[in-house]
Amino acid sequence: MLDLIRKLGDRVVGVLSGFDRLMFRGILRCVINPRGLNGYLYGAKVAMKDFGEHAQEVSEFVRTSSLREASQTQRPIRYLASSLVRKKDIALEIAQQDGIRDGLICVLSCVEPCMTFHVRRDREAQKIFLESRKRKCLHLYHYYNHPQFGLMHVRLQTWFPFGIQVCLNGREWLIRELQRAGIGYQRRDNCVCQVDDLAAAQRLLNEQLTVSWPTLLSQLAQRVHPAHETVFANCPAEARQYYWSAAETEWASDLLFRDPDQVWPVAERLVSQSIRAHGPGSVMRFLGRTVRKDDLPRASFGGEIFSDVRTFDQGLRIKHRVNANSVKMYNRPGVLRIETTINNPKEFKVYRTTENNPDGKQAWLPLRKGVADMHRRAQVSQASNERFATALASGLSDDAPLKDLAATLCGRVTRPGREQADGSRARSRTYRALNPLSPEDMRLLTFVARPEYGISGLRNKDLRAALYPEPADQAEHRRRSAQASRKLALLRAHGIVEKVSKSHRYRVTDKGRLALTALLAAANATPQELTALAA
Repeated sequence: MLDLIRKLGDRVVGVLSGFDRLMFRGILRCVINPRGLNGYLYGAKVAMKDFGEHAQEVSEFVRTSSLREASQTQRPIRYLASSLVRKKDIALEIAQQDGIRDGLICVLSCVEPCMTFHVRRDREAQKIFLESRKRKCLHLYHYYNHPQFGLMHVRLQTWFPFGIQVCLNGREWLIRELQRAGIGYQRRDNCVCQVDDLAAAQRLLNEQLTVSWPTLLSQLAQRVHPAHETVFANCPAEARQYYWSAAETEWASDLLFRDPDQVWPVAERLVSQSIRAHGPGSVMRFLGRTVRKDDLPRASFGGEIFSDVRTFDQGLRIKHRVNANSVKMYNRPGVLRIETTINNPKEFKVYRTTENNPDGKQAWLPLRKGVADMHRRAQVSQASNERFATALASGLSDDAPLKDLAATLCGRVTRPGREQADGSRARSRTYRALNPLSPEDMRLLTFVARPEYGISGLRNKDLRAALYPEPADQAEHRRRSAQASRKLALLRAHGIVEKVSKSHRYRVTDKGRLALTALLAAANATPQELTALAA
């Protein structure tokens, strides 16, 4: 992120990183499967053959109880004939018409697909049993202007197993916190495009990571489902509480521009550069996946990699997706946003104990959907944003002309010797100039400029395998290793790479990334292209 901010210079005021859209799902483990529902029916003294009639009665009781708040406060209760209608637009229109700044805005009901149960009869075995099946039932959408979270909604399924979905926005939450703290700001949609105290705003976003998600979400569930304790009074206490998971999380890093008119040209340039330069290997690395040395997915990868560009009424967007997870960049008025969306957390890792042995040894295990790993979600999402931003930064050149960049590389350089124990220094060494147009140096610089080495760094072994692919005996192997070491020393002397502390890896520096991008682009350009640029 710092590379991109440095390239943009004083056009950017600062950056705000935190949650954007959050979607949580709550399930009741006591009735989430046929076995649990069997236990519920036994406790409620309901025969399995009477499940349909009992479910109808409970569903009506749940629906009536859920609508009680809207009836008492005289808020609209509106049935939607189609589930494709944009419910948020309806809620915003009602809130604006009625001037609802806090509290319940409306309740929208709609018949939508859901997973529920039915009684199946096996005539041959002369038995009946419960079976899960995808059907349709009535859902209630409660829209609020919440005093803490801003505009949000809670969806309740009014049929067994009474699942709940909570959808809120971290930026709406931030706006409420800014208002409470008396910090001035300007917003466009759900983006904060200007803020008087940027550091304080970032601290408020960081505080969202410390909340008790089960407590927070259970309070919202109780508000829309007040009949819950009555309906499931016969279930064990630990099983009748909602288990919360994060179905979808968006983590956004917003670069705030001084002049909103400067965002579109930058976004247009970055999108053009990204769609040309970032192939499957780069996309996988953005989202924390490893690839082969030739920058292609491993043979074990059986998923889908997809990139696309989309224009909309307010800007431009590029999106890179690996299976269900994605990283994208788009612009809003005054804001350039880089955002990572996680729908399948299992593709990331978290250092934790197993759930069956919480006191055991910790290890790197798949990230869970449960809200217990929300903090780790934030970490891997921010890392994804950082990697994408670093790659995008290479598409923005500094104002220095190419001759100034080449001057530091295309000349001899002297590197001081190491400091000795007595305070003196060893004899300094002089290194030859680099010639990006020569085949040997072009091959070396092209290899070092590969995107994977800007993230994980390169080793002597990597450079040796690329420059000398032919098999060799032990003596030749040692000579090649020494030659690769001398080439790495040459690159270090010119400031193109730096050694990673306490490792045998070398990483491309900011100076090196800028110089390599510019020099290789010029070296690979045709005379006609260079002539057109000069004209």
